[in-house]
Amino acid sequence: MIMGVLSSCSKENIMENNLMKIDQIFSDYNSLGMPGAAVMIIQDGTPILQKGFGMADLKQGLPVTPKTNFRLASITKQFTAMSILQLVERGNLSLDTTLLDIFSEFPDYGKIITIKDLLHHTSGLYDYEGLEPKGQVRQLKDKDVLTSMMSMEGAYFPAGEKHRYSNTAYAALTQIIEKETGITFGNYLKNNIFDPLDMDNTLAYENGINEVSNRAYGYTIEESGVRLTDQNKYSAVLGDGGIYSNLEDLYRWDQSLYTYQLLGQQYLDAAFSNHKTSRGKLMNYGYGWRIENYKNMDILYHTGSSIGFRNIIYRIPSKNFTVVILTNRDAGGEFSKLTSAHKIIDIFF
Repeated sequence: MIMGVLSSCSKENIMENNLMKIDQIFSDYNSLGMPGAAVMIIQDGTPILQKGFGMADLKQGLPVTPKTNFRLASITKQFTAMSILQLVERGNLSLDTTLLDIFSEFPDYGKIITIKDLLHHTSGLYDYEGLEPKGQVRQLKDKDVLTSMMSMEGAYFPAGEKHRYSNTAYAALTQIIEKETGITFGNYLKNNIFDPLDMDNTLAYENGINEVSNRAYGYTIEESGVRLTDQNKYSAVLGDGGIYSNLEDLYRWDQSLYTYQLLGQQYLDAAFSNHKTSRGKLMNYGYGWRIENYKNMDILYHTGSSIGFRNIIYRIPSKNFTVVILTNRDAGGEFSKLTSAHKIIDIFF
């Protein structure tokens, strides 16, 4: 019995020590006068940490909590991919369906760009950023991105040949969803993912149509102070980065991926697997998920980087272990939060 008590106390001490180390990693975020972070660690189905650091809204003086909703940026892509794969599983679409199959007015180059190409970034579609008309002030929408591609005569390369990360592709996927279902992308997400998982505070944000509760605003930290940089002209494109969510809802999302509640095994496996280009080159990307091996463990993750935000969801399915980091400051590059996730993994493994 004494040994059992000591063992239990030892485990508690180790966990307490680990969580203190997490606090140290995010010490720069833990200021009431600075934009912050929300951090969650899930182990064996239980959130062992859900914690906010710093501020969500400097103007209102609101701190970050586990209920604070952040713009997910490119973490959104896993939800867009899930939506498309549901339609494929239901027989509405095929992974080999092409852009020209769906949009008869699409230029001929779309006849070889498949849904599969869009999902794992081998479409070759031009980046939409910078293609908007000169002097355009209003924010771009997903439909604008598709219209822009319809004015092109070709792509960077023939579909399938190369892996080139494409926000354009994921904007096009939302338009496929809307064409095939007859409802908006946001409503599709709500009806088929968010409501079934009780993700009541998660939404695809559309200004003037819905509102983000408990919202974290994005900022940039400069020598002269902190500047609000929450939106730019690309922030209204939904499929590549427009979802807002919080730690509590993302816990439900993470746990659902161990089940077949949203999608069957065949297409979940496809989403979580490396794919190859038509030239046989392996890509470290599935459908809406990046893939890596860290410390001999297979990892599924995705970063999210947009003006005002840097995020990551980092999953180790074999260990039933997940790290979620959401921040409302655009400090560091696209993969800056991957470094933070690795630091957490180093503590626990």
